[in-house]
Amino acid sequence: MPNQPISVTLIRDSAHRYFASFVVETNLEYLPKTESSIGIDLGISTFATLSNGEKINAPKPLKNNLKKLAKFQRKFVKTQPDSNRRERRRLKIARLHAKIKDIRTDFLHKLSTDLVRNYDTIVLEDLNVSGMVKNRKLAKAISDLGWRQFRTLAEAKCEKYGREFRIINRWEPTSQKCSCCGFRGGKKELNVREWTCLNCGTFHDRDINAAINILETIQPKTKVEAIQAEILETPVQLSIFGIVAGGQSETQNKTRRCGKSSPKKDVSLRDMKRINESSTHPESFKQLSLFD
Repeated sequence: MPNQPISVTLIRDSAHRYFASFVVETNLEYLPKTESSIGIDLGISTFATLSNGEKINAPKPLKNNLKKLAKFQRKFVKTQPDSNRRERRRLKIARLHAKIKDIRTDFLHKLSTDLVRNYDTIVLEDLNVSGMVKNRKLAKAISDLGWRQFRTLAEAKCEKYGREFRIINRWEPTSQKCSCCGFRGGKKELNVREWTCLNCGTFHDRDINAAINILETIQPKTKVEAIQAEILETPVQLSIFGIVAGGQSETQNKTRRCGKSSPKKDVSLRDMKRINESSTHPESFKQLSLFD
């Protein structure tokens, strides 16, 4: 211990385990700067996806011990109330629950400590956990992960070691927006784990893209990158014989010039392909001469 303890408290839990809690005065210890930041997207299949592309899986102790827990509980309900056998089986269930809790807490402590040591700024998304656990199909899986406990541990350690901890709005469309050009592709179903941007053609992993957008919400791109993203977001239309850049036909122009209708000109499949290719690369637009 760094100093002499001021007080000590003995604690016994439901599994008849004893713990000693000490109160000690300590000085603040700030970690050296790393000049790096990280955005974290929390999920069910993958516990945490970092903006640098790293994915971290949770041990899921409840899922791994669910059959054993159900077996102990079936034996427990068959015992007589206030009997010694009932107490012994209750202790087995309590110790298994304590083991599940310890595995989860150990994982969350190690992960939060590693992130605080390696990054100056940690950015998380504000998740409505209390509302999500009302879904009976996902409640057990979400409770097994410990999202809220991870946020509490990371926030406390950032404050202790002089790191910056930020939370972004839960309504931020991190899963809908392309992290390369900023184009919003609309809401996606949960089973869509990979997608391609319709504007710039970049292939995205859903979780990695969301983690990058979470970080960029706090640390936006440079001015040059922002201007490039704004240009890509602006829809550019090619009015070449009634063909839009996305390949869809415009409304036919019914106006007459000089008392004569404009002649219809057919566009071949090869020309259509060239127009579509040019629309996916807005930075390389040039005039097409179809009848040279």
